[in-house]
Amino acid sequence: MAHDAPDVISQSGTIPASVPVAERVRVIACGAIAREVIAICKANALPHIDLVCLPAIWHVFPEKIAPAMREAIAEARREGYSRIFIGYAECGTQGELDKICAQEGVERIGGPHCYSFFTGNAQFAANMDEEFTAFYLTDLLARQFEAFVIEPLKLDTHPELRDMVFGNYTKIVYLAQTHDTELQKKARWAADYLKLDYEYRFTGYGDLTQAIVNAGR
Repeated sequence: MAHDAPDVISQSGTIPASVPVAERVRVIACGAIAREVIAICKANALPHIDLVCLPAIWHVFPEKIAPAMREAIAEARREGYSRIFIGYAECGTQGELDKICAQEGVERIGGPHCYSFFTGNAQFAANMDEEFTAFYLTDLLARQFEAFVIEPLKLDTHPELRDMVFGNYTKIVYLAQTHDTELQKKARWAADYLKLDYEYRFTGYGDLTQAIVNAGR
């Protein structure tokens, strides 16, 4: 029965479940792309996708992702989901996510990380030789630069680490998912803070859109 399925997370609250859980898709994603997945689901009429997220801060601690993902898949199956999609790229797990995907018979977003799939994996690969000294920001990282960069690296208490960590970078490239002037200001501030050049590049959702749409088919 439809009421057996949990509600879908949405920007405006929750969307009541409309189909049985066996017909729904559980997307287990990085919290860093939650807004983007929700927006794609709303724009493409995918109310049968049920999004759950692992902590976005694990962007900084990728060794935590794979063990939690295995448990999240097991939990989804205990809840009755047969269709599961991994809302992560490789994301620094050193092949562990791909092992889980192979063992569990599930798929993930293609690419090495979110900077790549937001840009478009093919385009990002083509840019690599020219941008190996670029430090990338997404909307989330622009919004929470202090929490995701300054504080974990202790740059606020040990400013001398800034040049040690970022001395080989030449620029910040803000890969923007949305047109947001406030986030552009934050991204430029981040570049100034790190003493790097600044480049703005609107990407939208890149390859993420098709990945989520395909998962929902």
